[in-house]
Amino acid sequence: MPNPTLHVRIVSPQQLILNAEAVSVSSKNAQGNFDILAQHANFITLVENSPIVIRQAGQKPLVFKFPLAIIMTTENKVNIYTYIQPQTEKK
Repeated sequence: MPNPTLHVRIVSPQQLILNAEAVSVSSKNAQGNFDILAQHANFITLVENSPIVIRQAGQKPLVFKFPLAIIMTTENKVNIYTYIQPQTEKK
């Protein structure tokens, strides 16, 4: 059975902001809302000033908001690159 989780990393030039397993990553790009789940096709997009929601099994969602971020997905890995510290939100 395929692994139902994603390995998510959020990286800025200053630090590794997040390095965790998750069941989904959701946000909004210029085309609209999107969700990334396990076994997602290769994907790359820009996210500007929209919340990035990372859902981990059995935990409250983590929400990050960056002025600009690149989300890249390949082989159950989601790498989120940004150049600035996040504005965190409670959900």
